[in-house]
Amino acid sequence: MKYYLVAGEASGDLHGANLMRALKERDAQPAFRFFGGDKMLAEGGDLIKHYAEMAFMGFLEVVTNLRTIKKNMAACKKDIAAWQPDVLILIDFPGFNLRIAEFAKSQGILVCYYISPKVWAWNQKRVLRIKRVVDHMFCILPFEVDFYKSWDMPVDYVGNPLLDAIAAFKPDNGFNQKYNPNNKKIIALLPGSRKQEISRLLPDMLAAAKSFPSFRFIVAGAPSFNRAYYDQYLDNSDIPVVFDSTYDLLKNAYAALVTSGTATLETALFKVPEVVLYKGGAVSVTIARMLVKIKFISLVNLIVDKKIVTELIQEDCNPEKIIKELEQISLDNSGRQKMLDEYEILHSKMGTPGASDRAAALIVRYTTQKKAT
Repeated sequence: MKYYLVAGEASGDLHGANLMRALKERDAQPAFRFFGGDKMLAEGGDLIKHYAEMAFMGFLEVVTNLRTIKKNMAACKKDIAAWQPDVLILIDFPGFNLRIAEFAKSQGILVCYYISPKVWAWNQKRVLRIKRVVDHMFCILPFEVDFYKSWDMPVDYVGNPLLDAIAAFKPDNGFNQKYNPNNKKIIALLPGSRKQEISRLLPDMLAAAKSFPSFRFIVAGAPSFNRAYYDQYLDNSDIPVVFDSTYDLLKNAYAALVTSGTATLETALFKVPEVVLYKGGAVSVTIARMLVKIKFISLVNLIVDKKIVTELIQEDCNPEKIIKELEQISLDNSGRQKMLDEYEILHSKMGTPGASDRAAALIVRYTTQKKAT
């Protein structure tokens, strides 16, 4: 069967690759075309557009890049129409993907959405549009099922694919020797995968790092950038930047500073105490504060519905407060242990690996059923 996937950021590339691998186990002759990244490309098929050319963060950033976004969208629609896949698989990235869903639906193409848009966070009436243009929604967060049920929309809960990625992870036993020769306790810096995130948060992370000389700080580099890009922030320091080794970094980390997003959940699943950071453009944040109707921004706190990790947002995200919170999880044993204990609540809610397999089985079943009609 012919599968067309659209992922617009690094986390989508990871989940898309795992899903493709699972689809290959159920389909003897799968064909893939996709908007995605290097991990998806490694699974085979044709990469039409890399997510590095698509990921824009915040309301203002989206507005100022509308021409590029519209160009990418037109290219995606044209390619889908020409290739005529059996099924379109959309991975998060709702601003782009819901428009692609609408187009595919009009072409009579089956639309499956893997990893629900965060419609529960703001403008919940978008569910009405989702019901109209998406044939099958696969949710990865337990509370999403009840949310969609309240809007009378049936969904499939498949579990969280991060559990699959972590279960498949094979650690590099030489990581610590390579990047931490003095065997200090490591503090991981995860400044995000978008240029806007890195430019706003990495300088604050590095400023805070100066107050912890007994620790080894290591930056997780985003795959769409190179070492030269990070050098402008590192100012000739000896802090290493590692690429394609984020899980090795988290496995060896004692604590972490993490940009809000999927990485906050990955860090918690590796049982690394963390401080969550977010800083957006002033206009974007002002708009978001008017629209967003959730108590927390990190997936860790959202899933357990209580504060486990500290979130430093916008004006609170500064070196002084980062230092204070990092001390609580790296120097204060009681604060550190409290967070580790509460991570167990998160683990109990997350369930078991197998999301990619469950989603792939459903996609093959639904696609086969549609082809038979």
